[in-house]
Amino acid sequence: MVADEGSSLPSNPKSAPRKELTTRIFSALVMVAAALLTAYIGGLPFALFWLAAGIATMVEWTDMTRIEPRRPVQVILGLGLTALTFLFVLDVGFGLFLAASLAVLVVGVVTVRGAENKLWAASGFIYASLIVLVPPIVREHPDLGILGLLWMFAVVWATDIAAYFTGRTFGGPKLYPAISPKKTWSGFIGGVVAAALGGVLVAMAGHHYGAGLPFGLPGTIALSIVASIASQIGDLGESALKRHCQVKDSSHLIPGHGGVMDRIDGFWAVCLIVAVVLLTVHLTA
Repeated sequence: MVADEGSSLPSNPKSAPRKELTTRIFSALVMVAAALLTAYIGGLPFALFWLAAGIATMVEWTDMTRIEPRRPVQVILGLGLTALTFLFVLDVGFGLFLAASLAVLVVGVVTVRGAENKLWAASGFIYASLIVLVPPIVREHPDLGILGLLWMFAVVWATDIAAYFTGRTFGGPKLYPAISPKKTWSGFIGGVVAAALGGVLVAMAGHHYGAGLPFGLPGTIALSIVASIASQIGDLGESALKRHCQVKDSSHLIPGHGGVMDRIDGFWAVCLIVAVVLLTVHLTA
């Protein structure tokens, strides 16, 4: 009896994974609820939600890449991201917006020591800027609005969920074992199919309520497939960065999930595609 009481072995080996899964599900539900609620409200609260996500992303990026002097650079880049958010809310012209972005980028890069670290700082600011700006821009866009935002959410979430469960169910050849040994081609295909269905369901729901996406049903299917592929590439890209930096998670901010970057890597890739499309339309209009 004494030996049993002093043992450090868990009484139920299966309880730890079950508890971890419960924590992951609860954290995911909280994040989804916050994203949807602020998306519904729109305006400044929504912009501030993504500003917080962007700053957390920038801090995780600069912590992982170990740039120095780290805290001063994080303050400069954080203030820069905050300035971009309020310039967007104030609806300033594109020229001023671009000038402010470049000014922050230059100041941040000059502060960093070492050529490689300067590159890491610049890329981290650009990476975080997309998270800060693209969701609010889509939310306020006259042709996209909340439906376009819900399409982005649906594609990424459907990809993540379906890829996970399809991969675990069917297994098979690995997608890119050198970077992410658990991901499979079956999961990749399952994610793409689910994203196409998710995108169509959002478009159909919008049509039912008198709204619509500007690219029609065939375009929605095609863009959903492209976005799903981009989302999974974004996931692999972040895995490659973590391997390069020799870390398991980008941080421990979100219980059961790791860091913010671990949760929005796929969404970031979809933001990049949307940003390129919107910028192309803006410059050619």
